[in-house]
Amino acid sequence: MKIYNTMSRTKEELKPQKNNTVGVYACGPTVYNLIHIGNARPLCVFDVLRRYLKYRGFNVKYVQNFTDVDDKIIKRANDLGVSSLEVSENAIKEYFTDAKGLNIMEADIHPKVTDNMDNIIAIIKTLIDKGFAYEAGGDVYFETAKFPGYGKLSKMPLDDLRAGASERVSESELKRDPMDFALWKAAKEGEPYWESPFGKGRPGWHIECSAMTREFLGDTIDIHGGGADLIFPHHENEIAQSEAATGKPLANLWMHNEMINVDSRKMAKSAGNFFLVRDVANAYGYEPIRFMLLAAHYRSKMNYTAEVMKSAQASLERLYNCENSMKRFLSEKADDELGYSLDSVVNRYRNRFIDAMDNDLNTADAISVIFDLTKSINTALLSEKTLKSEISALYELFKELTGVLGLLYESKDGEIPTEILELLERRKAARADKNFALADEIRGEITALGYTVEETRQGTVVRKA
Repeated sequence: MKIYNTMSRTKEELKPQKNNTVGVYACGPTVYNLIHIGNARPLCVFDVLRRYLKYRGFNVKYVQNFTDVDDKIIKRANDLGVSSLEVSENAIKEYFTDAKGLNIMEADIHPKVTDNMDNIIAIIKTLIDKGFAYEAGGDVYFETAKFPGYGKLSKMPLDDLRAGASERVSESELKRDPMDFALWKAAKEGEPYWESPFGKGRPGWHIECSAMTREFLGDTIDIHGGGADLIFPHHENEIAQSEAATGKPLANLWMHNEMINVDSRKMAKSAGNFFLVRDVANAYGYEPIRFMLLAAHYRSKMNYTAEVMKSAQASLERLYNCENSMKRFLSEKADDELGYSLDSVVNRYRNRFIDAMDNDLNTADAISVIFDLTKSINTALLSEKTLKSEISALYELFKELTGVLGLLYESKDGEIPTEILELLERRKAARADKNFALADEIRGEITALGYTVEETRQGTVVRKA
């Protein structure tokens, strides 16, 4: 499998360091509110990466952190008149509600900053001892001039970085250089703090991930991922402080997903185009969000619109209709023995799917393969000569490929209540006896129970109204 490495700007072969185990660290959310659709993209992208690596036979150790100490959390806590811990714990609980709705598998480890303070303090102390960091007025800063490779991930000229940093420097900061960044922030009144050799305070944002990647995945990890907005300064600073502390590369592959625009504009609360996953799910459902996010390659920019969501709903409906048609076919047909092998057909679709996913996790092309398979299945279902064993083999492949993408996890249309199934059997018998009046009456009963009945070339279709 090849993955586009942000560091080298080329696609590189994935070569796990430890036999067949891939260590993946994906930067998680700062937990102060419900997640928005921008947060949902890396969640879905790296969830699929994990699923696909496991599908291809790799063992995966997947770590996704929660930043539960941050200025935004403190501000929200003050606004609500509660503790920072209450804000973060509630946001984590709500995160899991949305993550479950999006069919995101829980990480092997979900470390929190507050549970890793000793690790954070230890790496800061190492950086001070090695001369890469300095104390100033209770704060501790990383001295970027001491790290020769600073800027190697973002590929931005140092003069440009320094100019941008100069605009962000507060007069109260005691930095030696505008590009230096905080590893530890001295305690302020009304803020949570921890004891440390540098005084009471709390960690800076970037050092948290350096400490947690090292604790749970080691000095050098296979894949480090997140949104493209994290390339600078977050991941650039992670590299500087981690590699200064260990003398080893932080990650072999850097993987970043592009951002989401809303109606062709950058998503922002000030622009009035800011959408929470919860709100979008209430309007369209969770699964269409996941489908939308996977229908484009992760490195391509996306444009969120109502039309895009409706298209995602329609695409999923087509897949569900195919699945339910196969279920009906298999339930109605007698068992048989296949007189020839379907391996060549199955392998053709499977290999196309794998080729797409091996090429930098191209979920867009992988979904196209699934729809080509769906078309072939629908054509086969129309033929009276199609055997149950043929559809059974295609159905297994259909479930296999959609499962890798984490799709079709809300098969509600296929879960027809026993009461409806019994009415359908009575209606079928009435139609066979040419008692169409009774068949229409039974159809009315089914409609009254919230289901619709359609006659198609593939047989009777019933679904939730």
